[in-house]
Amino acid sequence: MKRLLTLLAFAALACTLSAQIPQSKAIIAVLNQSADDWNRGDLNTFATSYKNSPDILFIGHTISRGYAQMLATYHSGYPTREKMGTLSFTQLETQPLDAHFATVTGRFHLERTPSGGGNADGYFLLVMENTPSGWKIVRDDTTALPPPVTISSK
Repeated sequence: MKRLLTLLAFAALACTLSAQIPQSKAIIAVLNQSADDWNRGDLNTFATSYKNSPDILFIGHTISRGYAQMLATYHSGYPTREKMGTLSFTQLETQPLDAHFATVTGRFHLERTPSGGGNADGYFLLVMENTPSGWKIVRDDTTALPPPVTISSK
């Protein structure tokens, strides 16, 4: 009986882990597509990685509530292609919460010219929801790191 219970527990764990792999791949695919959209300079398409809902929340320098305010914040902060730069994500980790929600943590890097604002780096924590349209961001807490301090010799 003990052996059977151990076998059943192992089988349940294996099923759970195998279900998490496609979920994680689908979520990371959404983030990779959003970076591609950003790098084409298409903020409106980039924003489709967010759930189009008045309930979403974006936490950065300010707090934006709802899809329209989040999109307006992006357009205000990145009004030109030069200010947008080139976006990349690293250190992506997904954590399923259940069949409908997961978190993603990672690091972002914006490669920009000095006139575009210079490079920017930071970390983020996203809450993703599995909607009929696929995985969408419903909470975004992004923390930009302060720019590196440069010491000039005089």
